[in-house]
Amino acid sequence: MRASILALLKDRPMHGYEMIREIGERSDGAWRPSPGSVYPTLQMLEDEGLITSASEGGKKLFTLTDTGRAEAEDGPDAPWEEAGRGVDWEALNEVRQAGFGLMEAFGQVWKSGTPEQRQKAVAVIGEARKKLYLILADED
Repeated sequence: MRASILALLKDRPMHGYEMIREIGERSDGAWRPSPGSVYPTLQMLEDEGLITSASEGGKKLFTLTDTGRAEAEDGPDAPWEEAGRGVDWEALNEVRQAGFGLMEAFGQVWKSGTPEQRQKAVAVIGEARKKLYLILADED
């Protein structure tokens, strides 16, 4: 996270959520860091004197200090690129769609089903989870 923030701020001053969006875009969606990882890192970098912040329109705008710029220049140019390497995006999309479809069906049973139907749905999900692990174990 640290290297990514420093690399982004080499380009221009940014807000925290702008950094989250930029990393997501630059990694082609492979990595979208959470505010819970970005903001503590920003605070740490500020405490170390590598960045400064100024309020702008109710948001903090972060900028590299001279010391921060020197560290950023020594670091990797695009640490987010590693996040997307080797990802089979088509297969990932298939898995994502299957998972969303499963959760949509489960949600419908949970909202509209009887208590007995809900219990059956929970059992089906539990069984599916076990079968997925068996696939990894190469067992039937």
